Amino acid sequence: MREEILLNQDNALQLEKLYRGNKPGFKAAFNALYPELRTSPLAEGWYQRLNFSQDDLLRGASAWGTPTERTFVVAASLFAALLAKLPEMLSISEDFFYPRNIGFIVAPVLMAYFAWENAVSWKTRGFAVLLLIASAVFINWLPQNEKSDTLILSCLHLPLWLWSLLGAAYNGGKWRNGENWLEFLRYTGELVVMSGLLVLSGGLTTAITINLFKLIGWDIQKFYFDYIVICGLACVPILATFITRVQPTLVRKVPTIIAKLFSPVALVMLVVYLVATLIAGKSPYHDREFLVLFNGLLVGVMALIFFSLAETDPSGDNRAQVVLLFLLSAVTLLVNSIALSAVLFRISEWGLTPNRAAVLGANVLMLAHLFYVGLKLFAVLSKKTGLFAVGASLAIFLPLYSIWSAVVIFLFPLIFGFK
Repeated sequence: MREEILLNQDNALQLEKLYRGNKPGFKAAFNALYPELRTSPLAEGWYQRLNFSQDDLLRGASAWGTPTERTFVVAASLFAALLAKLPEMLSISEDFFYPRNIGFIVAPVLMAYFAWENAVSWKTRGFAVLLLIASAVFINWLPQNEKSDTLILSCLHLPLWLWSLLGAAYNGGKWRNGENWLEFLRYTGELVVMSGLLVLSGGLTTAITINLFKLIGWDIQKFYFDYIVICGLACVPILATFITRVQPTLVRKVPTIIAKLFSPVALVMLVVYLVATLIAGKSPYHDREFLVLFNGLLVGVMALIFFSLAETDPSGDNRAQVVLLFLLSAVTLLVNSIALSAVLFRISEWGLTPNRAAVLGANVLMLAHLFYVGLKLFAVLSKKTGLFAVGASLAIFLPLYSIWSAVVIFLFPLIFGFK
């Protein structure tokens, strides 16, 4: 959708056809592109049309959303804060509640926000609610055992599963819309940046407030952390989402700058790290902690590649950036291959465990994804295709990660007998 809008930005008739074919997708893509097109009178007209509401007529266009949106955000924030305090209100162990349910504090309200914004059908909303309820019941049904690998894996993969459900809500209830998945990835980057800024600001405010009260002899630290900090953290993703939607230009350039700054740094660091690993004699084949660190490094670099691609302008001259990302994907592919071979070696030597099975599946999926993305980047460098194809290759695998996370959450405990 993004590419079609760019190609037809001066064709009013074609834009109307695109809009009527997929209204939620068109609105999301157009609003993301608006900062680049705002000098065009046609684009300005479309922006006003897509973002028009009765509230704007009554009180004028607002830079901070409509009264309905602000009311929704306040209600959602209060609901998230209430969920965050359930352990205290219901005398539930925090060690039991938070590892299993932290994702449910914010995911349902964010899904409700995008379902409302995209006018998702009630049938689809009902199905999403059933999935959320089933997920919550299952994760809380698992036996409490702090040493259970399957329980830990389910808790670790649950946020990824909820993130994919949020992506479906963002896409208007559709799973097979590659361009909208790419838009969702951009939103995720902006959400991370804005959430980080809010947490940083909140941390500074907390430190100042607690120390100011200490000067007059009041120790409010426990009360402040128990109520203000916990409730505030629950509200951060909701507020960050609202800000990124009503102020799209506020943080849009930040992920781009971060990606462009850290892509070359990551490439140099990976090459140096691989050489240093050989010199130091470290091996992921026999050192479990080293393998865990290796996989963590792999996930971080993959995220950097994906966000770099998501924030690269397909219409510009990006050859140097594409070369850099191709080299980074090639080196990361090498790292992934080493990690995968190490996992296979450990399985052949010591057998299959829940942790090894989870890492094996994730590495196979990431290896295939990286290889596919690398092929598309090479095709761009060979001038056989455009950067649009790379974006499609990036988005097409995201639902597969969702399926794998569901397998780990719901099937692993049963397959491995809750071990």
